[in-house]
Amino acid sequence: MSVAKEFETANAKYAASFTKGDLQLPPQRKVAVVACMDARLGTPQTPTVTTNTNPIDPARALGLEEGDAHVIRNAGGRVSDTLRSIIISQQLLGTREIIIVHHTNCGMLTFTDEVLRAKVRRELGQNVDHFAFLPFGDLEESVRDDVRFVKDSPLVLDVPVTGYVYEVETGKIVKID
Repeated sequence: MSVAKEFETANAKYAASFTKGDLQLPPQRKVAVVACMDARLGTPQTPTVTTNTNPIDPARALGLEEGDAHVIRNAGGRVSDTLRSIIISQQLLGTREIIIVHHTNCGMLTFTDEVLRAKVRRELGQNVDHFAFLPFGDLEESVRDDVRFVKDSPLVLDVPVTGYVYEVETGKIVKID
């Protein structure tokens, strides 16, 4: 069975007992969370293939429920890649705090732009030299860089911005100053 078919079956079960159709559009806790797309941070109820036996949804790990926050995910949880979403979240939907969550054992620690560009050229015959894939070599510094990027951006409101490293091994978050 394809994964899409598994999702359709899971959704039918979910929708049968769904009771949250009246949630308001703006996030109730007025916060935007930027986190990595890593499958180990995936929702436990979804049929995600992963080697980690305890995948955690970043919203669940932070005590959030549906309707509480915007959770914006991408490779590495890099904020420069989410700027459009942050602007919409703040300007149209009233968020007034930003949380950045990177995580241990992240795939973004395993390559450089040059390596990935060469792989795409070799395997797809395409030039992506103009892409910044935003890998990093230091996990804590990547969080500091992203916090600084948000605080320095003239396109982002002056709001509290906090960065964390999520430990995939323990489920804990560690604040990065």
